[in-house]
Amino acid sequence: MGNLYKIVLVSFLFFSFQNTNAQDEYNPWAISVGFNAVDYFPVGQPDPQGDLFDEFFNVNDHWNIFPMLTKIEVSKYWKNRISFSASASFNRIKKFGTNINPSSGKEENNIVDNLAYYALDGSINYSFTDATINNLEPYIGAGGGYTWLNSIGSGTLNGSLGLRYWFSEKVAFNLQSTYKHVFEVYGFRHFQHTASVVYKFGGKKDTDRDGISDDIDACPEKPGLLKYNGCPDTDEDGISDPNDNCPKTPGLEALNGCPDADNDGITDRNDKCPNTAGLAALNGCPDADNDGITDQQDKCPEIAGPFKNYGCPWPDTDGDGVPDKDDKCPTETGTLANGGCKEFTREEENLINQYARVILFNPGRTDIKEESKNILQDIITIMKNNSTARFYINGYTDSVGPASQNLKLSEERAIAVKNYLVINGINPNRLRSQGFGEENPIATNMVIEGRRKNRRVEIILAK
Repeated sequence: MGNLYKIVLVSFLFFSFQNTNAQDEYNPWAISVGFNAVDYFPVGQPDPQGDLFDEFFNVNDHWNIFPMLTKIEVSKYWKNRISFSASASFNRIKKFGTNINPSSGKEENNIVDNLAYYALDGSINYSFTDATINNLEPYIGAGGGYTWLNSIGSGTLNGSLGLRYWFSEKVAFNLQSTYKHVFEVYGFRHFQHTASVVYKFGGKKDTDRDGISDDIDACPEKPGLLKYNGCPDTDEDGISDPNDNCPKTPGLEALNGCPDADNDGITDRNDKCPNTAGLAALNGCPDADNDGITDQQDKCPEIAGPFKNYGCPWPDTDGDGVPDKDDKCPTETGTLANGGCKEFTREEENLINQYARVILFNPGRTDIKEESKNILQDIITIMKNNSTARFYINGYTDSVGPASQNLKLSEERAIAVKNYLVINGINPNRLRSQGFGEENPIATNMVIEGRRKNRRVEIILAK
């Protein structure tokens, strides 16, 4: 028995210096104590051993079981359901396969002289399920060890298959079968079966007792669920309370856990019209005419209108699309660009320019020729039809006489035309007169007819 204690001590020291991380996420260490049974028969070897898996469950004839706790194992969780383990075991071997009795010719158990069996093994194990979630935990293991039969020792290559059933978070019942393959000629292949009780320990602090250690528990003082990193979900809407803006009322994930009765994408607590679908820009209230004013505030909810007029359209007497309040010509159809007034057409502009070129003067005089007054009346009619248009009145002379005198004369001629237009009803604020003297002749000053044409006034639309 002294050798057994040495083996156990070596096992504990070995695992005390391991640098792996965490038996499960919350209890990284585990110790198991139990019984082991050694079977040398079904290993695929010649007599006295038998074929592989032959009479595998023949407990009475082939299993060697010592009536006391004969195996101890210590393991530590690493990650991704992988753990490392070291074990020490003891047994007494009396049954070692079968032989043929030469007298009777019958197969009989091969009984040996109560050999002492010691084993020290290490293994890497992989669990197929998460022990923190499932009660049943099937696993496999692979590793090696050293086995003594009396004083003869041999190395083994081991493969294991096991199943644990967890009665609680920390206690489980374990069944395991391990095949030990021996390479030395003086060793013997065999199976070792184990039944043991497992206890997990060494877990980190868990203040709220929810099975999730504080270092990974997002809510260490409130019991919660693993899928929410240890946080609760009070209203059971699938959103953890820290991420739930309405933790006591079931809601939608898209709205951070808050309800939306009218399904308009606005939480009820922020929705001024919670039972009628509306717009976010209007705090959840509807706007039937899309004028930016809620139906509750809109005096004309079916017709778009400005907020300043309580949602109703401004009056537009002339129907030109320019409200009367902004229309400089509210009874005359016009354009928005021209403030609701009629725009001066290109045809009218060309016509007035054409008329203006025949406003003529006698040499050295500022009085308008009589034949030009009919033309001026046509110009006045066009100006009155475009009541907001503004004009430049530009005066010119021929080249006869001093330039300074001609400049003064051209200014006086432009003023004469302006005064004529004002007398006939044109607002003076719409007119601006200026003189250019001999500049910009439209005909040669070398002949009488040319000079006659250059003594003129032009009327140009101000743009």
